[in-house]
Amino acid sequence: MQTIVGWHVEVEFEEADKRTRAAVMLRLPDGTELRAKAHATRHPDDPEQLKVGEEVAAARALNQLSRDLLAKAGHDIESVTHVEAHPAM
Repeated sequence: MQTIVGWHVEVEFEEADKRTRAAVMLRLPDGTELRAKAHATRHPDDPEQLKVGEEVAAARALNQLSRDLLAKAGHDIESVTHVEAHPAM
């Protein structure tokens, strides 16, 4: 039997001067939501490229989200096994 599952991820950006902020939210099928934020700051000598700031800020926020998701998986394992879990990337 094949099961198809989908997760919903949202990424939003806020840009002000040389700083780009990214906020990400992951919604799991059980209704759980995980959120993370990060930012990128453009060097004063670099040309304005909003796309690059968004990519860096999003990558950082998604990296934090992945760590949070891994920690959640560890807690979920521990709640069933009652043994300390150490899931790794």
